Amino acid sequence: MAIRDIVLMGDPVLRERAAEVEEFDDDLRRLVDDMFETMYAAEGIGLAAPQIGISKRIFVLDVRDEEDEGGGRYALINPEIVESSKETDRAPEGCLSIPGLEEVVERPSRIVLRAQDPEGQPVELHGEELLSRAIQHEFDHLNGVLFLDRLSPLKRRLALKKWQRVKPDAAG
Repeated sequence: MAIRDIVLMGDPVLRERAAEVEEFDDDLRRLVDDMFETMYAAEGIGLAAPQIGISKRIFVLDVRDEEDEGGGRYALINPEIVESSKETDRAPEGCLSIPGLEEVVERPSRIVLRAQDPEGQPVELHGEELLSRAIQHEFDHLNGVLFLDRLSPLKRRLALKKWQRVKPDAAG
């Protein structure tokens, strides 16, 4: 296992739609292990492959320490959100690729996700609260969307100005 470098906002890979995973092999499982190690080292709860410069539809999550009953540790390959609630909630989000920024984002409060595990087996998750939010945040990364894109134009402009101030310290 190895800790990978996390790419920062501005890297083009963060704005691409990631490619489907077609091979479920030892290389994929090693990548998933590296992603978990990288996420833990960065003290995050989720990490998408594009955040380490790999444009593949993979993300890992670990929300076991939270009170979300559906929480746990997951490696999700080729995920698709198949249901979203009409009810939404607003909560602060941050991103390992945009360190130093946190903004309140509105998202559906419940989702259903279908994916595959690193062995290629089907997985279905019903997420609420933090698990739902984390899944949606990481899923966005696979489609080239950052949480700042979910803000109003004014909030986004203010957040980007703040990023320009904090970026050198965060990236240094």
